[in-house]
Amino acid sequence: MTEPDWQTYSGGTMVRSALWLEQVVGEGNEFTKNQLRDAFPAVSQIDRRVRDLRKYGWEILTSSEDASLTLEEQRFNKRGVPVWDNAARRAADQQMTLPATDRQNVLSRDGYMCTVCGIAGGEPYVDDSNLTAVLTVARRQVRLSGGSEIVRLTTECKRCHTGSRGRRTSVDEVVSQIDKLDVRDLQQLASWLAAGQRNISDLDRAWNAVLRLPSEAKSEIASRLAE
Repeated sequence: MTEPDWQTYSGGTMVRSALWLEQVVGEGNEFTKNQLRDAFPAVSQIDRRVRDLRKYGWEILTSSEDASLTLEEQRFNKRGVPVWDNAARRAADQQMTLPATDRQNVLSRDGYMCTVCGIAGGEPYVDDSNLTAVLTVARRQVRLSGGSEIVRLTTECKRCHTGSRGRRTSVDEVVSQIDKLDVRDLQQLASWLAAGQRNISDLDRAWNAVLRLPSEAKSEIASRLAE
């Protein structure tokens, strides 16, 4: 499909913003929030439309992911799915739709805990007790040692998922993290790999089970423990 002109394209704003990034900004270049708003003066939530591109593999970095950027700057790092191509977009949408059974299997495999920060679903954050963790199943691109990439399904809380969206994991990065571990931790990691899963204690399982209960049932559990 021929790439349409961003100024004359009559489709949705997300697609037009993708075309603007491609045709005006260019991969690897920075742009500011003001430049984006000037390009789409009639769109009240143009920032959100640009963020929506991330789920289609577009890498758009902010100061949270790249410390060299200011709060006003973003970098169009890499183009993803050509969202102006309806066939390509439909294929991407179908791939992103995860069957409920697969989602449940991933959550169960990861012990209903975020694989990034370790928080359990429904558990309050340490720095904000009014905010509890909501788990999601994320697709993470993993770069292998040979340079090829695969997609890995993993459990993440929404806070970690938002903060690391668009990032790739590489085998080399993981190896560098493992090199920092002491002998005891290396042995523990080796045992988890041999078992194919992390050893989750009975206490962890009980805590996760309690968190999935409604508030009335939690109160009942608390009363029983008090006795």
